[in-house]
Amino acid sequence: MNYRQLGKTDLTISELSFGTWAIGGAWGKLNDTEALNGLDRAMDEGVNFFDTADVYGDGHSEELLAKATKGKESTIHIATKFCRAGDIHDPENYSMKRVQEYCENSLKRLNREQIDLYQIHCPPLEILKDGNVFTVLDKLKAQGKIRYYGVSVETVEEGLYCLENYDVSSLQVIFNIFRQKPLKELFSKAYEKGVGILARVPLASGLLTGKFEKDTTFEADDHRHFNRNGQEFNVGETFAGLEFNKGVELSQRLEWIARGRGNMTRAALRWILEHNEITSVIPGFRNVNQVEDNLQALNVTGYTPEEMDRLSVFYRNEVQPYVRGAY
Repeated sequence: MNYRQLGKTDLTISELSFGTWAIGGAWGKLNDTEALNGLDRAMDEGVNFFDTADVYGDGHSEELLAKATKGKESTIHIATKFCRAGDIHDPENYSMKRVQEYCENSLKRLNREQIDLYQIHCPPLEILKDGNVFTVLDKLKAQGKIRYYGVSVETVEEGLYCLENYDVSSLQVIFNIFRQKPLKELFSKAYEKGVGILARVPLASGLLTGKFEKDTTFEADDHRHFNRNGQEFNVGETFAGLEFNKGVELSQRLEWIARGRGNMTRAALRWILEHNEITSVIPGFRNVNQVEDNLQALNVTGYTPEEMDRLSVFYRNEVQPYVRGAY
């Protein structure tokens, strides 16, 4: 395992870590035994960072992390998120009273005294511009409830605004072969300011595994079914904003990246790790096999400059025109 420093913080985290949305809920059937085995396997392989949120299964993923990391609190770092359990457009949702409640509830579920990284969970730009939530986070940091704070953003504009106006330790962004826009400006500015970058949705909700066909179906409680066109939350969180059939078509045209790299999953994750501005990539998982497959991305062949250019041109000409929603 390789480790990278999270911006200017004193946290050094595994460059391939894991997100826990899939084991919390909204990705179909759950199996807690498989989830816990996957968490154990990841830690055995040197993963020391996990990303979660209070709304993943109404806190279920936080509770699973508490079980898996019991006795390892000083060495396994956890990032969680808040605000989406309430009305994300209501300024009161970001008041000291409300955020402290969110924080205390997460601490209780995580069975910890301090959260390593506390992230605002995709708030609207108007809330970021209001800025009061950052005063609240500074107070929680002074109280010792949180160690550092950051923002999970939906758009490059939101990320740039945070970098220019607040002392955030990290930004979490959607970044994958199908979503390369952050490369143009956001990553370089974050790197200059010493702000860590966490890459989420790295496999475009599974499109970049190469395993889907146009007739693939998903369970009713899977966001790839109920949010396919952004019905419940930002469309970019599902299939990176691509219409499913178009995404399948584009993924089939990327099968070449798997040559010499085992499979598309490993190749897609390896591409993200080629970018030095990235602190950690956080794929999801539901079982040990997926954990092990994702970790193999650390061992596969990197990309040549010619391959990187080819993927850049592919994104600009073939993918970007079809990405939906603000990003």
